[in-house]
Amino acid sequence: MQTVQTENEQKKRYLRGYRTHVRRINRIKAELEELREMRLSMTMNNDGMPHGSGQSDLSGYAAELDRKERDLERERCERMQTYEDIAERIEKLKSENEKDVLFYRYMSGLAWWEIAEKMTFSERHVTRLHGKALAHLEIPKDVLECPIDI
Repeated sequence: MQTVQTENEQKKRYLRGYRTHVRRINRIKAELEELREMRLSMTMNNDGMPHGSGQSDLSGYAAELDRKERDLERERCERMQTYEDIAERIEKLKSENEKDVLFYRYMSGLAWWEIAEKMTFSERHVTRLHGKALAHLEIPKDVLECPIDI
């Protein structure tokens, strides 16, 4: 039997999944940009003159660029699936205020004070609504059964 606190931590971890995908996408985009910049600097050195062993052809960069682009596409698909699943579960809540708090916190990534400002409530009231929303939120059983890593 789980405690309410453990169950709430697992629900929060589940809800944070969407923002995790967003961060991964941003990181992959940054990596792609870095690879493109490196490729540009490599093409500038391609003057037909012999260079040291540190110079190589661009096939390695092209392969890495292709792999990163596939990673980005896969992550975008996972983000969309996660978004749809979480949004559907949030939408099942009865209270519009609870829906708003969970959406703003976990989908938009807003801080408590930003949510309070947007909803014209105190931060304390927003965190109370958050607790109620977590209690009412239903998530997949397999998520609740997984041990939590803290």
